[in-house]
Amino acid sequence: MSTSPIERAADSFAAELARHRTGRGLSKKQLATLMGFDPSYVSHVEGRRHRPTEDFARRAEAVLEASGAIWQRYREYDELRHGRSGPHRDPPVPGQWLPPGTGLVVERESATLTHSDEGYHCVIRRELYNAGTEPVTRYLVRVAVDRYPNDPGRSNRHHREHPLTFAELQLEAYRDDGGGREPMHWRAKHDRDAFKEIWLLFENAEGRFPLYPGDRVTIEYAYRVGRDKWGPWFQRAVRLPTRHLSVQLDLPAELDPKVWGAETSLSSEEGPLRTPVQRHDRDGRAIYEWATDDPPLNARYRLQWRFRSLPPDAEPDGAGPDGRVRASDRMRGIGIVQRGDDLLQQPAHQFDLPRQERIARDVVDRLSAVLVRLDELHPFSKGVGIAAPQLGLGWAAALVRPADRAAEPVVLLNPRIVDSAAETDEQYEGCLSFFDHRGLVPRSLRIDVEHAQWDGSRVITSFEYAMARLVAHEIDHLEGHLYVDRMIPGVPLVPVEEYRDTGHPWRY
Repeated sequence: MSTSPIERAADSFAAELARHRTGRGLSKKQLATLMGFDPSYVSHVEGRRHRPTEDFARRAEAVLEASGAIWQRYREYDELRHGRSGPHRDPPVPGQWLPPGTGLVVERESATLTHSDEGYHCVIRRELYNAGTEPVTRYLVRVAVDRYPNDPGRSNRHHREHPLTFAELQLEAYRDDGGGREPMHWRAKHDRDAFKEIWLLFENAEGRFPLYPGDRVTIEYAYRVGRDKWGPWFQRAVRLPTRHLSVQLDLPAELDPKVWGAETSLSSEEGPLRTPVQRHDRDGRAIYEWATDDPPLNARYRLQWRFRSLPPDAEPDGAGPDGRVRASDRMRGIGIVQRGDDLLQQPAHQFDLPRQERIARDVVDRLSAVLVRLDELHPFSKGVGIAAPQLGLGWAAALVRPADRAAEPVVLLNPRIVDSAAETDEQYEGCLSFFDHRGLVPRSLRIDVEHAQWDGSRVITSFEYAMARLVAHEIDHLEGHLYVDRMIPGVPLVPVEEYRDTGHPWRY
């Protein structure tokens, strides 16, 4: 017997719920706990034994951050249940397909990158809707360059010597709420050699014009980057709920471009785009277009290309169709042992001090050299540590530096935790030997560590908060553990591309 439309809609809701739950690595019991429901309830909804309720759908949407997908499936079911469906119903708008309080929504984004002899011209156009409860007065945009994306060391050196500047960007921004196009002021937020963050302000010399709840506006901003600072790649990141995203590359046809793409999300590793990039030629230009509807929040879409008419030694960065270099490959490239190596699972050898002082100093010198190199690869705003086993050295030595880069690193020889506070917290940690992910790890807020001096004497040092976490992480390495061994079972790892707190210290 065929099922009714209402039953099919309920099945679609259950399938959408299960897809997002498993994508986040949550069990049914864990999801129910996060939503505040009885542990059996999620199981009953996914098993079609219970029909979804509005409260259940709103909570599931919020907890799983499903970019409106779960909420949309519920609305389809609810409309059929109440007999409100029909061929002439109005299409859903953000106020309907997202739960209240969502905030700013991108109804459509179109991004165009044009290649010319002078460099690259990027134009981003976004149709915004304020689905929140507060007026919006500014909008954050990011500009990142990477001249040699498959050679991070070379790229970092290049941008350090030739930093991107606000002046050369020639940034322009406009708004249009239907009454005409007006310029927008902007203000710098972060200024780094290869990375800029910019606040576009809902104001100009003529006054202020906040985007109030329920209002819509189209903003457009454009900037330029010289060919000496832009490699052959273009990436879009979904940082706000988005209904439609389109990307266009405008490249010289005479250079015979080859274009490919990749995508990542919270629920999947990097893979090819789910739909192909389309090409058509016009007036000597090769136009590549790609689009997607309802992309998941925190998804990233990256297009890359090479010009086949150039000789191999003229290739902009030696990029190949296998995509970008992963974060872990950058660490491996400077000699840091990666997860899976047996040495990371073995306790380190204790130094016999002062007899082995010379060996200990040599190990610490090597750790110090790598610490300097690390600063070229990543902004360690939470502080950074490195243990000897991560360099393939089986000795009980580690360096830990707080978030203040001017501070001297703490040298730990033969350390062990002798006492710790009962108070704990959970924060996301990264690891140089597992740098593609971040994980939520519980740690004590204070630890007392006994460690050796060069002359063999031992002292006890107390560490609190961020330094306690950093030191405990490195001592784990010396005992053959990674931070994943400390995580609560069932809590998913977060891909580094989706981690939102890069550049920010831990919060206490």
